[in-house]
Parts: sequence; structure tokens; C-alpha cells
Amino acid sequence: MAVDKFFTSESASGILLLGVTVLALAVANSPLAPGYFESLHTVVAGLSLHHWINDGLMALFFLLVGLEIRHELVDGQLSTWAGRALPGLAAVGGMVAPAVIYATFNWNGALHGWAIPTATDIAFSLGVLAMLGSRIPASLKIFLTALAIIDDLLAVLIIAVFYGMGLSPLYLGLAAATLAVLEGLNRMGVKRLSPYLLVGAVLWFFVLKSGVHATIAGVLLAFVIPNGRGDNWPARKLEDGLANPVAYGIVPLFAFANAGVALSGVSFATFLQPITFGVAAGLFIGKQVGILGACWLGVKLGIAKLPLRASWTQVYGVSLLCGIGFTISLFIGALAFGGADNQAAAKLGVLTGSLVSGMAGWLVLRQAGAKRVAA
Repeated sequence: MAVDKFFTSESASGILLLGVTVLALAVANSPLAPGYFESLHTVVAGLSLHHWINDGLMALFFLLVGLEIRHELVDGQLSTWAGRALPGLAAVGGMVAPAVIYATFNWNGALHGWAIPTATDIAFSLGVLAMLGSRIPASLKIFLTALAIIDDLLAVLIIAVFYGMGLSPLYLGLAAATLAVLEGLNRMGVKRLSPYLLVGAVLWFFVLKSGVHATIAGVLLAFVIPNGRGDNWPARKLEDGLANPVAYGIVPLFAFANAGVALSGVSFATFLQPITFGVAAGLFIGKQVGILGACWLGVKLGIAKLPLRASWTQVYGVSLLCGIGFTISLFIGALAFGGADNQAAAKLGVLTGSLVSGMAGWLVLRQAGAKRVAA
């Protein structure tokens, strides 16, 4: 997918996500709340509706994430070391600093949630950037896109390594064998998508039963579907086919099912609880410190360069926007905590940190863009 097309799709999705989030919060704090929460626990074919959304439909989201990562690595902004340097350093810094901040406030408590503030929501962050129009140089949009894609890759690795439960050697072995079949199809030159998708569904089932989170199957599948330079590849066709259903269907549905937080009884003291404060501070403070610090170090050492025609103030504004965690932060929060109270605290932290980060980033970039236009 071309960067302009990707940027337009993700930014429009971010605007839709904002509306769905507001709707979920409104429903969760209305007379409809009991029906809303009860419906998510409705069991269908052995899994609750909430699990089907988070484990099933979100596997398609991660399949698209994997396809986008692979596209950028093969024939995009991440295909060269020069293109990877700055966003790669920024993504690592933007993962480490938020985790450290969260852990500082939850060292003797809910430490398992350390990864919640490490994520960046690509749709929301690009949506805010899109609102600034021509005030933002194209190179900065490309930088944020590349940074967010690498951030997604790191998030996938974190989920795979740290958030598996009760690993089953039998199903892990069956998943590995299924993945080998998929790789065999690739090596035999099979270009039709249907065999990959059918075997991929089997892979999803085995990964679900293995104890590794089922959504990882989507990423694994993305890396065995034939891909290369140019658009006439199965992976590119699947990426284009999934883009709109995921952006305008699956992710908004996930947001509606996961962003609803009952705000009754919420006070200022609620925001000072370790989980809520750790997540919010990790997103708002950790992201800007980690990303800006990593960028400064990379430029200072001569291993990276600032985006073309972008100022340090604008890079700082982007680092603030990366504090919009939302989709994957909510997803990791659901994996990290089993208790409803801890999940609610994490959700409140994600919503607060994301809101403050988005507003602050927009203000900084708007002001920096105005100075750039005036100059």
C-alpha cells in the first residue's frame, strides 16, 4: 500500500474510532450499561462474544499489521537501513521509557501490566496528524507511519513472549507443523490466496489452543504469504482487501467492546491509583521522553537524520502523538489483567493518557506548523 493511501485510510479510521469510543463510554454510563456488559459475555461456540472479538476478529487486524510490516520491510520506508534507523530507535525508546515509568509505580503490585503504555495507536495518531494538513511536511507523516509500524512489530513480540498462558506442547507442535505447511506452499510457488487462508484458519485454532495468544497466528500467516516488490503479489492483494474491513469494521467493533468504562464513582483519587496513573504517565510522559531522547541520541551519534524539512519541535510533537496508545494498549490491558477492577483502571489510564497526549501533540504541531508557514 502506498504511503499516501495508507495515511488516508488510517487517519480516516482514527476519526471513526474517536466517535465509536465516545459511543462506548456513553453506553457504558447509561441505562443500557447492563445489557452492554452482559452481551459481551454471551457464549457462542464455546467462546464469549468478547473473546470472539479479541481473539478471533483481532487476528485479522494482526494479519493486516503483519502484511503492512512485511510490505514496508520489502518495498517501503523500512526496506533500507537508513530508512529504519530513526523510526527504529524512536520505537525502541518509546517502548522502554513507558515500561520503566509504569513499573516504577507498580513495582510491588500489578507489574504484569508493564507493556500497556508501550503501544502506539497508528490510526488515532495519524488521524490527529491529518487534521493539521499542509502544516506538516510529508517526511514527518512517513516518519510517524514507519515508527508506528515498528511499534506494532514490537507489540506483537511482547504479546507473543510475555502474554501466553499455560503453554501446550501438543498444540504448539501442531501450530509449528501447520506453519511448515504454509511455508511449503510458499516455496512451491502457490500464488492463490485460498489455500493460505484455509490452512491459516487451522493455524489460528492451534495457536488459540496452544496458550500463545491467538492473534499471533495472523502475524505468522502474513509472513508466509508470497510477497515481493510490486503490487501483483498475493500478500499485496490481501492487504488491500483487508484494509477497509479492518479499519472501518473490526477495529471500531473492538473499540466499542473494549473502551466502555463505567465512570460512576470516578474521582481525582481514582487517577492516582498505581495502575491508572502508571499507564497514563507511561503514555504521556514515557513516550515523549523515550522517543525524543532516542531521536536526539541517534542524530547526535550520526546514525540517523531528522525527517526532511522537519524541526525538533515537530519531532517532539510526533513523540507526544505516539502517546495515543488506545487499540493495542487496551488489547494488552485485557491480556494483562483478569480482574474487572484492574482492567477498568487500565482502561481509564489508556483513555486519559491517550487523550492528553493527542491534545498536547496537536497543539505543539499546530504551533510549530504555523511558525513554519510564516517563515
